[in-house]
Amino acid sequence: MEIFMNRKYEMDMTSGPLLRKLIVYAVPLMLSGMLQLLFNAVDVIVVGKCVDETALAAVGSTGSLINLIVGLFMGLSVGTNVLVARCFGAGRIRDVEEVNHTSICLGLLFGSVLAVIGFAFARIFLIWMGSPEDVIDQATLYLRIYFLGMPFNMVYNFAAATLRAVGDTKRPMYFLIIAGVANLLLNLFLVIVVRIGVAGVAIATVVSQALSCVLIIRCLMKSEGSVQLSLSKLKITKNKLPDILSIGLPAGLQGILFSFSNVLIQSSINSFGSTAMAGNTAASNLEGFVYTAMNAFYQTNLSFVSQNLGAKKLDNIWKVVGMCLMLVSITGITLGGGCYLAGNLLLRLYTDNPEAIQYGLTRLSYVARMYFLCGLMDTMVGALRGIGASLLPMIVSLMGSCVLRIVWIMTYFKMHRSLGNLYVSYPISWALTTSVHVICFVILFKKVRGKLEKASA
Repeated sequence: MEIFMNRKYEMDMTSGPLLRKLIVYAVPLMLSGMLQLLFNAVDVIVVGKCVDETALAAVGSTGSLINLIVGLFMGLSVGTNVLVARCFGAGRIRDVEEVNHTSICLGLLFGSVLAVIGFAFARIFLIWMGSPEDVIDQATLYLRIYFLGMPFNMVYNFAAATLRAVGDTKRPMYFLIIAGVANLLLNLFLVIVVRIGVAGVAIATVVSQALSCVLIIRCLMKSEGSVQLSLSKLKITKNKLPDILSIGLPAGLQGILFSFSNVLIQSSINSFGSTAMAGNTAASNLEGFVYTAMNAFYQTNLSFVSQNLGAKKLDNIWKVVGMCLMLVSITGITLGGGCYLAGNLLLRLYTDNPEAIQYGLTRLSYVARMYFLCGLMDTMVGALRGIGASLLPMIVSLMGSCVLRIVWIMTYFKMHRSLGNLYVSYPISWALTTSVHVICFVILFKKVRGKLEKASA
């Protein structure tokens, strides 16, 4: 198939009309994420409509836990993205090949470890989160099946990171569409026809992950470009592993820290009962579309900044960062505000329970309307990682988002228990963390420029 072999999918991010290229690069990322969430939303909708409210709460309550466990390993793929983009921008094709093959091996290794951990300790994790008795059995079943698909999930994400780093965001989108349609059809069959509830949702997810993994590996093997994959060359290159880990490990730890604070928030939500959990699940599912759309600019910023650093075109970096901040603000305000204004209608897609809908509206009023702040925060993280600073944004995020939220939960929320007082910790932490990230970027960029000018003198 031509789409698997044509080098036209690669992009030079260092020259030409940058704004147009940013949009061309970001839109497929945005559509990929939103389509993936749409198919995942169907999982939640089918369970909520065709099984019962308890099943809806069971599936939804596992999200923050999955993100916590997967976060570290997914963050490591950021190291792949940055290194491939930097080497590609500098024209070091051999280095691109070595990073690519090392990353695929890491994805398979990490995915296998996750499968074992998730399957063995699923129920224990849920007990720690305080899952209610009427939810925990179904949630455990869902988690155990879900984690069996982790090797496919990890390999796909590491491979997709390589493609995005050279400017190819279209083919990963095609693969997600194919896998998503398969997930949808299998989901409907297993839940509505076979009637195996949350197990059917989990099985459909694993099958779709396996399909997307096969498609993207086939793409890399058939490619004639710099990212061609050869099974005989699959190995972990020792001098590339430290570089991947030095960037990816702090990014993964940051993901864990964010997810840990979200697990604490989820545990607090659980204390309000299964109806509140169902409403929160529906609202957070809607917000996922907004987050995914904004996250496209984090990934865009990361790749464009990295390529331009590799090509030593520092003036372009300022332009890229400024444009990405503008675009993510427009996206977040438009979609987040839209979610809130249409919240009553949209939440009814997930549940018919008026009380659960009201709980969902409460979350949207506090979180969705201010979600653009999260987009600004993540976009600045992409800029920092693009210039090689991965540890610093992790520390800033630890203090600005995670520690602040934990302190908020343990103090103010504990004294004034309400969902509104819980949710307001999100926008406060986003605003503070974004401000510090901007200051850090300005300081570090000056140091990077100084080093390059000194080296070329």
